[in-house]
Amino acid sequence: MHDVAVVGGGPAGSHVAARLVRLGYDVVVLERKQFLSEPVCCTGIISRECATTFAIDEDLIFRWANGARLFSPSGEVIRLWRPEPQAAIVDRVSFNISLASRAQGRGAHYLMGTQVRTVSVYDDRVTIEGSCNGEPLSIEVRVAVVATGFSLGFVEGLGLGRIGDSVPGVQVEVSAPGIDDVEVYCGQEVAPGFFAWLVPTSPGCALVGLLSRRSPGTYLDRLLESLEAQGKVVSTNSEPLHWGIPLKPLPETYGQRLVVVGTAAGQVKPTTGGGIYYGLLCADIAADCLDRALAVDDLSARRLARYEREWKKKLGRELRVGYWARKLYERLSDRQIEKIFDIMQSSGIIEDLQEAEDLSFDWHGGVVSRVFNYRVFLRTIAAMNIPASLMKRLTGRGRGGGQTT
Repeated sequence: MHDVAVVGGGPAGSHVAARLVRLGYDVVVLERKQFLSEPVCCTGIISRECATTFAIDEDLIFRWANGARLFSPSGEVIRLWRPEPQAAIVDRVSFNISLASRAQGRGAHYLMGTQVRTVSVYDDRVTIEGSCNGEPLSIEVRVAVVATGFSLGFVEGLGLGRIGDSVPGVQVEVSAPGIDDVEVYCGQEVAPGFFAWLVPTSPGCALVGLLSRRSPGTYLDRLLESLEAQGKVVSTNSEPLHWGIPLKPLPETYGQRLVVVGTAAGQVKPTTGGGIYYGLLCADIAADCLDRALAVDDLSARRLARYEREWKKKLGRELRVGYWARKLYERLSDRQIEKIFDIMQSSGIIEDLQEAEDLSFDWHGGVVSRVFNYRVFLRTIAAMNIPASLMKRLTGRGRGGGQTT
């Protein structure tokens, strides 16, 4: 019997596996893909904080970004920029391989091409059944870590509830010579309620994608046509990849002999859909909690509840504030988005945000709180007939309150 089975060999799964192996446990990783070199549905943008905290190898980084250009529906541009790099654009395929190699180098055993059908929890073990390269598979472990990424049906089958809100995304690789900045496009005609992106990767190449609750493929086709007409994109280099992003966390991320980490748990920034850093942070928390539980052979739900308390202490407020900021944005018309662009530029809010040393690429709750402390911004939002309940969730004060800044 293995000590731990990790279902999923993405960043969060491989990281928790590496941590647990290093602590002396017997770990097996069950990965659906036959090869980790297969394409990944992700833009690969991580913060400088993430790259430093988790010692990301420079060889995995396509380029560093000091900021981004945000386009309003009419084409007005806000440039967010700082003198020092704020984010790294990593090769996501190589990043996955690197983290898996790190775990394997420490002793984790990877079973590639594994389809997990059931995870059955008993008083003294967890039984996992499925197939590996077409052959039946059945293994027993002391505890299971679920790190499957966005997999609604599988996660729901664990009996921990279901992700309460999610959005589909689509992305394609393109030839885009001359594109050096990350570009973000807003507007109901571009990506209804969400946003689209053009992210430069290796020289001459970029990723184009978007999130949209309806018809993401159709909106991607329109976006590509527009970018080609502008001369930003020359050609499409791959078939579109489709995936889903959770906007709210799983109601429960632990159970008897079971924890869920990363995107599978909904540990994702609702504002941008980025999940790498939060997933790695929660993988660390999971590894520490599992180490303590395994050491005393107490893998009860009561014991593992500590994992959820600790990750929510670190990320809970960020996820709540980010989600309600996301819901507010979804309600805005193009005209209202234009108004916000105008206010942000004319009032000096953008300059203040860029000069604020305490604001971070990863921690968006502080950005939201600071923006809502500008009375001119609050007045603008209040005039848009945003429900008072939503305003209260974002500000804690109800409609029209706030400080003069």
